[in-house]
Amino acid sequence: MYIQTIKGPKEGILRFSTQIKPISYVKAHAAELLDRITAEREPIIITQNGEARAVLVDVHTYEESQETMALLKILAIGNRQIEAGETYPLKDVIDKIRSRRPGQGRLTEAEESVVTPSAISSSSE
Repeated sequence: MYIQTIKGPKEGILRFSTQIKPISYVKAHAAELLDRITAEREPIIITQNGEARAVLVDVHTYEESQETMALLKILAIGNRQIEAGETYPLKDVIDKIRSRRPGQGRLTEAEESVVTPSAISSSSE
């Protein structure tokens, strides 16, 4: 039997051998499994005919993974734009933001970070 061990969300060890359940077990113990994944925040791998078919995770873990994927996509877009030379000097970006905020004080760190052309064009629409 193949057992993979990785760090879990609570810095514990996940043993996939105890997290793999056949679909018949999931059907018979659905409420119990939902309580377990909510409390432990560890996924359950569901098998059908001996093959992994799905992963059951709690809502909080799912939302975190979706947020992480969105951030990774944003970073990938930014990296492609940087590689293509589609950037503006930081001073120009700060000046453009300040021109839209008359009378306001210093910009936040987020506002002073490097901005790609798509971020500037979408914010000016």
